Amino acid sequence: MPKPRDPFKRHRFPKDVILMAVRWYCRFALSYRDVRDLLEERGVFVDAATVYRWVRKCGPEVAKRSFKYKSCRGLDWHVDETYVRVGGKWRYLWRAVDAAIGASCG
Repeated sequence: MPKPRDPFKRHRFPKDVILMAVRWYCRFALSYRDVRDLLEERGVFVDAATVYRWVRKCGPEVAKRSFKYKSCRGLDWHVDETYVRVGGKWRYLWRAVDAAIGASCG
């Protein structure tokens, strides 16, 4: 059986640096230049076009592998609120309900 091809084989930068850059770009709403600046602050000097190529090459695999860790929270929230009598005093009671409750995450 042939050995799987290593996607990081002929890169100048270590695998950890590439994965960190791709993760930052995919996880946070950053531009390629923002990722480049964050790497420069850590002593890694790379061009924004290189970050672009890393994201194009490794981004789908990182997204596929990290999907199982993605939370199930939805964007729609509803608040249920009422007054109840507790110990003879009226108290305010509320709870937030996520629209994804009861739904499957994937």
